[in-house]
Amino acid sequence: MKKILVPVDFSQHSDYALEVAAGIAKKQNAEIIALHMMGLSEAVVTRDESKEVFEAMFYMKLAEKRFAEFLDKDYLKGIKVTDAVHNYKVFSELNDVALDFEADLIVMGSHGSSGLKEVFVGSNTEKVVRTSEIPVLVIKHQTTDFNPQLGVFACDFLPNSITPYLKAKRMFDVLGIKMQPIYINLAGDFRNTREIEKRILTFMNEAKEPNPFESLNNVVQYNDYSVEAGIFAYSQLAGADIIALPTQGRQGLAHFFSGSIGEDVVNHSDLPVMTFKIS
Repeated sequence: MKKILVPVDFSQHSDYALEVAAGIAKKQNAEIIALHMMGLSEAVVTRDESKEVFEAMFYMKLAEKRFAEFLDKDYLKGIKVTDAVHNYKVFSELNDVALDFEADLIVMGSHGSSGLKEVFVGSNTEKVVRTSEIPVLVIKHQTTDFNPQLGVFACDFLPNSITPYLKAKRMFDVLGIKMQPIYINLAGDFRNTREIEKRILTFMNEAKEPNPFESLNNVVQYNDYSVEAGIFAYSQLAGADIIALPTQGRQGLAHFFSGSIGEDVVNHSDLPVMTFKIS
């Protein structure tokens, strides 16, 4: 891992994300890109009238000054930190910025269903999760020593989840996290053990796992009335430190991760949540 992108709105929760990113960067010898995305209107940025131009310059300089203060943290010492200020039209452009910087991971703060303060309002956290081609790690609370040992990867084990599964395995290996795959068997869409095992075994073969039967036996089947409830219940039972999920662009989360499940998990989980987009 070489670069970690951290969206910064100068709030307490973006400080939480920055501190977690710093912990990862120290272990991985990675660079942090601290990004502030300004919501200036296109007219302010592009019009030639002196008032609008000076307003744009003022806000840019203000952001730069706030960055200097915000990045003056002891936990950032010894880490290469690059700060950047970008204007945006829609928040999904964060994915383009991340790709331009060749980031390996996005770490962002959130305080729950109301999204991030200031810039990160409403459903912007969920927008980043849905649109990012790069793994996204969402942090809710201050964590001075981010060192997760066990991560739950919730999956439907259908073919389009293979890429997120493999990406999650690689990321967890890099971070030294043991991955526990889990299938939530819903009461309203019940499948018997044989049906589930057949699906998972097919999945592991298509994922080219070296020992598909061993991989099958490593998957936990957990019964519950909703995917979200099942993920949270098993994560608590297993003592998990992080939850991981596949995402599928504007469609929400794949298959049984339909509707608002993805947003609910990200918003309601007390644990850090990492997402991986389906190609």
